[in-house]
Amino acid sequence: MLRVTRPGWPGNLLAVAAGALTTLALAPFDIWPLALLAVGFFYAGLRELSPRQALGRGWCFGFGLFAGGTSWIYYSIHNFGGASVLLAGFLMLLFTAAIAWFFALPAWIWARWLRRNEAPLADALAFAALWVGQEAFRGWFLTGFPWLYSGYSQLDGPLAGLAPVGGMWLISFALALTAALIYNAPRLIRTARKGFIAAGVLLLAGPWVIGMALKEHAWTSPSGAPLSVAAIQGNIEQSMKWDPSQINAQLALYRDMSFSSKPVDLLIWPETAVPVLKESAEGYLNMMGSFAAERKSALITGVPIRQEVRHEKRYFNGITVVGEGDGTYLKQKLVPFGEYVPLQEVLRGLIAFFDLPMSDFARGPSDQPLLQAKGYQIAPYICYEVVYPEFAAGLAARSDLLLTISNDTWFGTSIGPLQHLQMAQMRALEAGRWMIRATNNGVTGLINPFGQITTRIPQFERGILYGEVVPMHDLTPYLQWRSWPLIIICVLLFGWALMANRMAKTV
Repeated sequence: MLRVTRPGWPGNLLAVAAGALTTLALAPFDIWPLALLAVGFFYAGLRELSPRQALGRGWCFGFGLFAGGTSWIYYSIHNFGGASVLLAGFLMLLFTAAIAWFFALPAWIWARWLRRNEAPLADALAFAALWVGQEAFRGWFLTGFPWLYSGYSQLDGPLAGLAPVGGMWLISFALALTAALIYNAPRLIRTARKGFIAAGVLLLAGPWVIGMALKEHAWTSPSGAPLSVAAIQGNIEQSMKWDPSQINAQLALYRDMSFSSKPVDLLIWPETAVPVLKESAEGYLNMMGSFAAERKSALITGVPIRQEVRHEKRYFNGITVVGEGDGTYLKQKLVPFGEYVPLQEVLRGLIAFFDLPMSDFARGPSDQPLLQAKGYQIAPYICYEVVYPEFAAGLAARSDLLLTISNDTWFGTSIGPLQHLQMAQMRALEAGRWMIRATNNGVTGLINPFGQITTRIPQFERGILYGEVVPMHDLTPYLQWRSWPLIIICVLLFGWALMANRMAKTV
């Protein structure tokens, strides 16, 4: 333990290893106790350090976390971005080193202003607030990178019941608080009064007891009869996706698979299943709409859309509904480099990775209506959008069903698509609603309101998924209040820690 808490390279290497442990706590490994251990190592590693030393220790933890958990970025850069092994490795290293600062700066803030070694109970609470703060910040700053949150480790764990109450971030708060309290337990028992010890036991056990008690609690109820679903997984190679010579073959594939499918209420195609502009595919979509209407079905598909915005033609990643439904949705949360290029006047043309197809999309407006199909409101999320907890909750609160379409072919056999699936499961659990997930090459599946996959198609297989989903109404506490109660608690804990430290310095 001294190696963890003291400054120097042994502690920094252990911090890198602790950060990497988080990857094993998440999909596809799902060893959830490792998330608790990783957060505990981060907390312990900052106990004895100066602010400057804490800055480096936090950076090491972040480097380990993102190097282990986002290795799929290397796959995309190398295999589809045209970068050599060395260049892809260098870009991956540069990316990891940059986003590791999301942990370095909070570690510095902790050591500089918030740490209270003399008050172990208050210290643990302030640390939990800081942990949630850093997760929320990196999900917002520069459009955000909301990946590898510790709370996802509890999707099938004891704290899962907290997700509909306060979202994934309430789970993260509980994990950080637990880790800090366990570390502080000997000091708390040795120095605190009985009242503080009792409060510590309550804070330690309370979230776990409540999480387990609420794990199977149904916060929402059906608003109608079950709807039959067919989701088509085309399994089209990424190298063929935007090849002009392959477009007709792709359109024919989805047409023929739909024609051969069983009649259903909802027929779902994945992201950009129609790989041409909607205006160029109107005849094709009208034909498929007539087919769907004859079957009394709604067909929902991904398609790029061109619209005029302020007298300028802009391109959007979109979803449209034909047949017994209506609506068009334009993606709001874009993937950096995949759908837009930051500093594109500098980066475009340097390597093929900065000139990928679909990398010049515009952001859709925030006030869009939901999709409508078979008389129900459907909250749409295109790929990356489903990983934003607050954004997803805003749409889910107005919906009867959730839908996410994606094309994870960019990430091949890496762990990226399975992490993505886990986050979609958490959104269903937070909202207490069924989610339909349709992807190009997996994982296509149906997720129930408890975040559990009821049926799925394996990755890298072409096929049609059949199943049923149930429209739901009522709001979970999280959809009703979002993160505001937790935000208020965290702000109060920050203020308490700052005032206490200031008073201690003046004594």
